[in-house]
Amino acid sequence: MHNAVTQAQHECAVRYDFKGTKAAIEYNKKDDKLTFTADHNAQLETVIQVLKEKMAKRGVAVNALVRGKIEEASHDSVREVVTIHSGIDTDDARQIVKDVKQMKIKVQAQIMDDKVRITAKKIDDLQAVMAHLKENGPKYPIQFTNLT
Repeated sequence: MHNAVTQAQHECAVRYDFKGTKAAIEYNKKDDKLTFTADHNAQLETVIQVLKEKMAKRGVAVNALVRGKIEEASHDSVREVVTIHSGIDTDDARQIVKDVKQMKIKVQAQIMDDKVRITAKKIDDLQAVMAHLKENGPKYPIQFTNLT
Protein backbone atom coordinates (compact mmCIF):
# COMPACT_ATOMS: atom_id res chain seq x y z
CA MET A 1 0.00 0.00 0.00
CA HIS A 2 2.80 2.40 0.90
CA ASN A 3 4.44 1.91 -2.50
CA ALA A 4 1.17 2.56 -4.35
CA VAL A 5 0.61 5.78 -2.38
CA THR A 6 4.19 6.95 -3.02
CA GLN A 7 3.84 6.31 -6.75
CA ALA A 8 0.48 8.12 -6.86
CA GLN A 9 1.96 11.10 -4.98
CA HIS A 10 4.80 11.25 -7.49
CA GLU A 11 2.39 11.13 -10.43
CA CYS A 12 0.30 13.92 -8.92
CA ALA A 13 3.45 16.03 -8.56
CA VAL A 14 4.65 15.61 -12.16
CA ARG A 15 1.44 15.17 -14.14
CA TYR A 16 0.69 18.00 -16.57
CA ASP A 17 -2.98 18.51 -15.67
CA PHE A 18 -2.07 18.77 -11.95
CA LYS A 19 0.64 21.44 -12.42
CA GLY A 20 -0.04 24.50 -10.27
CA THR A 21 -2.95 22.88 -8.43
CA LYS A 22 -3.49 21.69 -4.88
CA ALA A 23 -3.85 18.02 -5.91
CA ALA A 24 -2.19 15.95 -3.19
CA ILE A 25 -2.37 12.66 -1.31
CA GLU A 26 -1.37 12.36 2.35
CA TYR A 27 -0.96 8.91 3.93
CA ASN A 28 -1.33 8.46 7.69
CA LYS A 29 0.08 4.98 8.18
CA LYS A 30 -0.69 4.87 11.90
CA ASP A 31 -4.44 5.46 11.43
CA ASP A 32 -4.65 3.78 7.98
CA LYS A 33 -6.17 6.92 6.48
CA LEU A 34 -5.58 8.73 3.21
CA THR A 35 -6.38 12.42 2.78
CA PHE A 36 -6.98 13.59 -0.78
CA THR A 37 -6.91 17.31 -1.54
CA ALA A 38 -7.77 18.96 -4.85
CA ASP A 39 -9.10 22.19 -6.35
CA HIS A 40 -12.54 20.78 -7.26
CA ASN A 41 -14.55 17.54 -7.19
CA ALA A 42 -13.59 16.36 -10.68
CA GLN A 43 -9.91 16.75 -9.90
CA LEU A 44 -10.41 14.95 -6.59
CA GLU A 45 -11.96 11.99 -8.41
CA THR A 46 -9.01 11.97 -10.83
CA VAL A 47 -6.51 11.89 -7.95
CA ILE A 48 -8.40 8.98 -6.34
CA GLN A 49 -8.47 7.19 -9.70
CA VAL A 50 -4.68 7.60 -10.00
CA LEU A 51 -4.25 5.88 -6.63
CA LYS A 52 -6.67 3.09 -7.59
CA GLU A 53 -4.67 2.42 -10.77
CA LYS A 54 -1.44 2.22 -8.78
CA MET A 55 -3.06 -0.11 -6.25
CA ALA A 56 -4.44 -2.41 -8.95
CA LYS A 57 -1.07 -2.56 -10.68
CA ARG A 58 0.53 -3.75 -7.41
CA GLY A 59 -2.17 -6.29 -6.58
CA VAL A 60 -3.65 -4.33 -3.68
CA ALA A 61 -7.43 -4.67 -3.47
CA VAL A 62 -9.12 -1.43 -4.49
CA ASN A 63 -12.33 -2.20 -2.58
CA ALA A 64 -10.37 -1.98 0.70
CA LEU A 65 -10.80 1.81 0.47
CA VAL A 66 -13.77 3.15 2.43
CA ARG A 67 -14.56 6.59 1.08
CA GLY A 68 -15.59 9.39 3.37
CA LYS A 69 -17.52 12.59 2.82
CA ILE A 70 -16.18 15.27 0.49
CA GLU A 71 -15.73 18.48 2.47
CA GLU A 72 -14.62 22.00 1.75
CA ALA A 73 -11.02 22.77 2.68
CA SER A 74 -9.17 26.06 2.88
CA HIS A 75 -8.41 28.27 -0.13
CA ASP A 76 -11.25 27.04 -2.38
CA SER A 77 -10.23 23.39 -2.36
CA VAL A 78 -11.97 20.14 -1.46
CA ARG A 79 -10.80 17.31 0.77
CA GLU A 80 -11.82 13.70 1.28
CA VAL A 81 -10.60 11.34 3.98
CA VAL A 82 -10.51 7.70 2.90
CA THR A 83 -10.05 4.87 5.39
CA ILE A 84 -8.16 1.71 4.47
CA HIS A 85 -10.16 -1.29 5.68
CA SER A 86 -8.01 -3.83 7.49
CA GLY A 87 -9.13 -6.75 9.63
CA ILE A 88 -12.62 -8.12 10.09
CA ASP A 89 -15.11 -6.38 12.36
CA THR A 90 -17.05 -8.51 14.82
CA ASP A 91 -20.35 -8.50 12.91
CA ASP A 92 -18.69 -9.76 9.74
CA ALA A 93 -16.66 -12.29 11.73
CA ARG A 94 -19.85 -13.68 13.28
CA GLN A 95 -21.45 -13.89 9.84
CA ILE A 96 -18.42 -15.77 8.47
CA VAL A 97 -18.53 -18.25 11.37
CA LYS A 98 -22.27 -18.70 10.85
CA ASP A 99 -21.79 -19.31 7.10
CA VAL A 100 -19.03 -21.85 7.75
CA LYS A 101 -21.18 -23.75 10.26
CA GLN A 102 -24.09 -23.83 7.80
CA MET A 103 -21.86 -25.59 5.28
CA LYS A 104 -22.00 -28.73 7.48
CA ILE A 105 -18.30 -29.51 6.93
CA LYS A 106 -16.09 -30.78 9.75
CA VAL A 107 -14.23 -27.54 10.41
CA GLN A 108 -13.90 -25.37 13.50
CA ALA A 109 -14.21 -21.60 13.18
CA GLN A 110 -13.20 -19.18 15.91
CA ILE A 111 -12.97 -15.41 16.10
CA MET A 112 -9.59 -14.01 17.14
CA ASP A 113 -9.59 -10.19 17.43
CA ASP A 114 -9.81 -8.98 13.82
CA LYS A 115 -9.29 -12.43 12.29
CA VAL A 116 -11.26 -15.64 11.91
CA ARG A 117 -9.32 -18.88 12.36
CA ILE A 118 -10.68 -21.96 10.63
CA THR A 119 -9.11 -25.33 11.33
CA ALA A 120 -9.80 -28.76 9.89
CA LYS A 121 -8.16 -32.16 9.66
CA LYS A 122 -8.55 -32.38 5.88
CA ILE A 123 -7.08 -29.78 3.57
CA ASP A 124 -9.96 -30.40 1.13
CA ASP A 125 -12.41 -29.12 3.75
CA LEU A 126 -10.36 -25.94 4.19
CA GLN A 127 -10.22 -25.42 0.44
CA ALA A 128 -14.00 -25.84 0.22
CA VAL A 129 -14.46 -23.21 2.93
CA MET A 130 -12.03 -20.86 1.16
CA ALA A 131 -13.90 -21.23 -2.13
CA HIS A 132 -17.22 -20.60 -0.38
CA LEU A 133 -15.90 -17.47 1.36
CA LYS A 134 -14.43 -16.09 -1.86
CA GLU A 135 -17.85 -16.32 -3.49
CA ASN A 136 -20.15 -15.45 -0.58
CA GLY A 137 -17.85 -13.64 1.85
CA PRO A 138 -17.81 -9.99 2.87
CA LYS A 139 -17.78 -7.20 0.30
CA TYR A 140 -14.20 -6.21 1.12
CA PRO A 141 -11.20 -8.38 0.22
CA ILE A 142 -10.30 -11.30 2.44
CA GLN A 143 -6.90 -12.89 2.81
CA PHE A 144 -6.05 -16.48 3.64
CA THR A 145 -2.89 -17.41 5.52
CA ASN A 146 -1.47 -20.72 6.62
CA LEU A 147 -0.28 -20.55 10.19
CA THR A 148 1.13 -24.09 10.48
